Amino acid sequence: MEIGKKIKERRIILQLTQEELANRCELTKGYISQLENDKTDPSIETLKIILDALGMSFASFFKEEEQQQIKFSEDEQLDKDFGGYIQSWLVPSAQSLAMEPIYVKIKPKMKTVVDLPHDGEEFGYVITGMINLYYGDQVIKINKGESFYFKTNKQHYIQNIGDDEAQIIWVSYPPNF
Repeated sequence: MEIGKKIKERRIILQLTQEELANRCELTKGYISQLENDKTDPSIETLKIILDALGMSFASFFKEEEQQQIKFSEDEQLDKDFGGYIQSWLVPSAQSLAMEPIYVKIKPKMKTVVDLPHDGEEFGYVITGMINLYYGDQVIKINKGESFYFKTNKQHYIQNIGDDEAQIIWVSYPPNF
């Protein structure tokens, strides 16, 4: 583990200069610089003082970060056919994340199921076709290349109003689909 590198990353996140961190720890700026460049190793006591100044515990500092998956292949997507439309979950683990992106293909004149009010926000981008977004009492026409964004505190769903398949990227926060 590169102790100096982790200290520097945390210091930068907190927007502290080396001098500010040194002053908080009653150390010199030169010592912090040497530490961050892995030219010296701190004693346990000194490391504790630095971590306290950075608002970290030993446990959080030494915890290894989990490798997060960044890229998702088409094979990993989960598709579900609802009859008039198909939803593809683009990130298979999205239920445990903050956002849930899906790809929706809606057959002509078909609509998605009605989503009841819930906490959150949703965003969509129409890739092809044209749809109506039903949001509470409003009906909003959205064409290819346009997007929508709303709080999910009203009943909502979409309907393909065109003669061709409509394709939409839809992101829900928090995951809801």
